[in-house]
Amino acid sequence: MARPDKAAAVAELADQFRGSSAAVLTEYRGLTVAQLKQLRRSLGENAQYAVVKNTLTKIAANEAGITSLDDLFNGPTAVAFVTGDPVESAKGLRDFAKDNPNLIIKGGVLDGKPLSADEIKKLADLESREVLLSKLAGAMKGKQSQAASLFQALPSKLVRTVDALRAQRDEQGGAE
Repeated sequence: MARPDKAAAVAELADQFRGSSAAVLTEYRGLTVAQLKQLRRSLGENAQYAVVKNTLTKIAANEAGITSLDDLFNGPTAVAFVTGDPVESAKGLRDFAKDNPNLIIKGGVLDGKPLSADEIKKLADLESREVLLSKLAGAMKGKQSQAASLFQALPSKLVRTVDALRAQRDEQGGAE
Protein backbone atom coordinates (compact mmCIF):
# COMPACT_ATOMS: atom_id res chain seq x y z
CA MET A 1 0.00 0.00 0.00
CA ALA A 2 2.87 2.38 0.73
CA ARG A 3 4.65 1.58 -2.52
CA PRO A 4 2.39 3.69 -4.80
CA ASP A 5 2.72 6.58 -2.35
CA LYS A 6 6.50 6.27 -2.36
CA ALA A 7 6.59 5.98 -6.15
CA ALA A 8 4.48 9.14 -6.43
CA ALA A 9 6.75 10.95 -3.97
CA VAL A 10 9.85 9.91 -5.93
CA ALA A 11 8.25 11.02 -9.20
CA GLU A 12 7.32 14.40 -7.70
CA LEU A 13 10.82 14.94 -6.29
CA ALA A 14 12.41 13.93 -9.60
CA ASP A 15 10.21 16.47 -11.39
CA GLN A 16 11.29 19.13 -8.90
CA PHE A 17 14.96 18.31 -9.53
CA ARG A 18 14.42 18.48 -13.31
CA GLY A 19 12.44 21.73 -13.12
CA SER A 20 14.90 23.52 -10.85
CA SER A 21 17.90 25.52 -11.94
CA ALA A 22 19.50 24.73 -8.59
CA ALA A 23 18.94 22.56 -5.53
CA VAL A 24 20.59 23.12 -2.15
CA LEU A 25 20.68 20.43 0.53
CA THR A 26 20.61 21.53 4.16
CA GLU A 27 20.47 19.97 7.58
CA TYR A 28 17.74 21.52 9.69
CA ARG A 29 18.25 19.65 12.99
CA GLY A 30 17.34 21.88 15.95
CA LEU A 31 15.21 24.39 14.03
CA THR A 32 11.68 25.08 15.20
CA VAL A 33 8.64 25.13 12.96
CA ALA A 34 8.54 28.93 13.25
CA GLN A 35 12.19 29.15 12.17
CA LEU A 36 11.53 26.88 9.16
CA LYS A 37 8.62 29.13 8.21
CA GLN A 38 10.91 32.17 8.46
CA LEU A 39 13.51 30.35 6.32
CA ARG A 40 10.94 29.63 3.62
CA ARG A 41 10.06 33.34 3.51
CA SER A 42 13.71 34.39 3.35
CA LEU A 43 14.33 32.22 0.28
CA GLY A 44 11.98 34.31 -1.83
CA GLU A 45 9.27 33.36 -4.26
CA ASN A 46 11.58 31.49 -6.62
CA ALA A 47 12.47 28.69 -4.22
CA GLN A 48 10.60 25.90 -2.49
CA TYR A 49 12.03 24.48 0.74
CA ALA A 50 10.97 20.93 1.52
CA VAL A 51 11.87 18.50 4.28
CA VAL A 52 12.53 15.20 2.52
CA LYS A 53 13.25 11.55 3.18
CA ASN A 54 16.83 10.72 2.27
CA THR A 55 16.27 7.40 0.49
CA LEU A 56 13.39 8.67 -1.63
CA THR A 57 15.19 11.90 -2.49
CA LYS A 58 18.37 10.03 -3.40
CA ILE A 59 16.38 7.81 -5.78
CA ALA A 60 14.61 10.86 -7.25
CA ALA A 61 17.89 12.73 -7.76
CA ASN A 62 19.38 9.71 -9.53
CA GLU A 63 16.29 9.46 -11.75
CA ALA A 64 16.74 13.15 -12.62
CA GLY A 65 20.37 12.44 -13.59
CA ILE A 66 21.96 13.98 -10.48
CA THR A 67 24.32 11.50 -8.85
CA SER A 68 26.73 13.99 -7.28
CA LEU A 69 24.54 14.48 -4.19
CA ASP A 70 24.52 10.84 -3.03
CA ASP A 71 27.02 11.42 -0.19
CA LEU A 72 24.99 14.33 1.23
CA PHE A 73 21.87 12.32 2.05
CA ASN A 74 22.51 11.62 5.72
CA GLY A 75 20.88 13.06 8.81
CA PRO A 76 17.75 15.21 8.67
CA THR A 77 17.74 16.71 5.19
CA ALA A 78 15.76 19.45 3.53
CA VAL A 79 16.11 20.65 -0.05
CA ALA A 80 15.66 24.15 -1.42
CA PHE A 81 14.51 23.75 -5.03
CA VAL A 82 15.36 27.00 -6.84
CA THR A 83 13.49 27.88 -10.02
CA GLY A 84 14.57 31.51 -10.30
CA ASP A 85 17.76 33.36 -9.47
CA PRO A 86 20.01 30.98 -7.49
CA VAL A 87 21.99 33.91 -6.05
CA GLU A 88 18.92 35.27 -4.26
CA SER A 89 18.14 31.91 -2.68
CA ALA A 90 21.78 31.30 -1.74
CA LYS A 91 21.82 34.71 -0.01
CA GLY A 92 18.64 33.83 1.86
CA LEU A 93 20.15 30.56 3.07
CA ARG A 94 23.48 32.18 4.02
CA ASP A 95 21.82 35.02 5.93
CA PHE A 96 19.46 32.66 7.75
CA ALA A 97 22.36 30.35 8.65
CA LYS A 98 24.26 33.31 10.15
CA ASP A 99 21.35 34.02 12.51
CA ASN A 100 20.52 30.33 13.09
CA PRO A 101 23.64 28.16 13.34
CA ASN A 102 21.49 25.01 13.45
CA LEU A 103 20.94 25.34 9.69
CA ILE A 104 23.86 23.65 7.95
CA ILE A 105 24.32 23.95 4.21
CA LYS A 106 25.57 20.57 2.97
CA GLY A 107 25.98 21.27 -0.73
CA GLY A 108 23.92 21.33 -3.86
CA VAL A 109 23.73 21.38 -7.59
CA LEU A 110 23.52 24.29 -10.05
CA ASP A 111 22.55 23.58 -13.66
CA GLY A 112 23.58 19.95 -13.23
CA LYS A 113 27.00 20.75 -11.74
CA PRO A 114 27.74 19.84 -8.11
CA LEU A 115 28.43 22.62 -5.60
CA SER A 116 30.10 22.34 -2.21
CA ALA A 117 28.86 24.30 0.79
CA ASP A 118 31.71 26.80 0.29
CA GLU A 119 30.78 27.30 -3.37
CA ILE A 120 27.18 28.01 -2.37
CA LYS A 121 28.44 30.64 0.08
CA LYS A 122 30.56 32.18 -2.71
CA LEU A 123 27.47 32.16 -4.94
CA ALA A 124 25.65 34.08 -2.21
CA ASP A 125 28.38 36.74 -2.28
CA LEU A 126 27.62 37.52 -5.94
CA GLU A 127 25.29 40.31 -6.84
CA SER A 128 21.89 39.40 -8.25
CA ARG A 129 21.42 38.77 -11.95
CA GLU A 130 19.55 42.06 -12.42
CA VAL A 131 22.35 44.08 -10.80
CA LEU A 132 25.02 42.34 -12.89
CA LEU A 133 23.03 42.93 -16.08
CA SER A 134 22.52 46.61 -15.25
CA LYS A 135 26.25 47.02 -14.58
CA LEU A 136 27.00 45.36 -17.92
CA ALA A 137 24.53 47.65 -19.68
CA GLY A 138 26.09 50.68 -18.00
CA ALA A 139 29.57 49.63 -19.05
CA MET A 140 28.40 49.06 -22.61
CA LYS A 141 26.64 52.43 -22.68
CA GLY A 142 29.81 54.11 -21.42
CA LYS A 143 31.87 52.49 -24.17
CA GLN A 144 29.29 53.59 -26.76
CA SER A 145 29.51 57.17 -25.47
CA GLN A 146 33.30 57.06 -25.76
CA ALA A 147 33.06 55.72 -29.30
CA ALA A 148 30.49 58.38 -30.26
CA SER A 149 32.74 61.12 -28.85
CA LEU A 150 35.70 59.73 -30.75
CA PHE A 151 33.79 59.51 -34.02
CA GLN A 152 32.43 63.03 -33.51
CA ALA A 153 35.91 64.38 -32.75
CA LEU A 154 37.43 63.02 -35.97
CA PRO A 155 35.44 65.21 -38.43
CA SER A 156 35.87 68.34 -36.32
CA LYS A 157 39.60 67.70 -36.03
CA LEU A 158 39.75 67.20 -39.79
CA VAL A 159 37.94 70.51 -40.36
CA ARG A 160 40.34 72.35 -38.01
CA THR A 161 43.33 70.78 -39.77
CA VAL A 162 42.04 71.78 -43.21
CA ASP A 163 41.33 75.33 -41.97
CA ALA A 164 44.84 75.55 -40.53
CA LEU A 165 46.36 74.32 -43.81
CA ARG A 166 44.23 76.80 -45.77
CA ALA A 167 45.26 79.64 -43.47
CA GLN A 168 48.89 78.62 -43.79
CA ARG A 169 48.60 78.50 -47.59
CA ASP A 170 46.90 81.92 -47.64
CA GLU A 171 49.71 83.35 -45.50
CA GLN A 172 52.34 81.88 -47.78
CA GLY A 173 50.47 83.03 -50.88
CA GLY A 174 49.96 86.54 -49.46
CA ALA A 175 53.65 86.93 -48.65
CA GLU A 176 54.81 86.15 -52.19
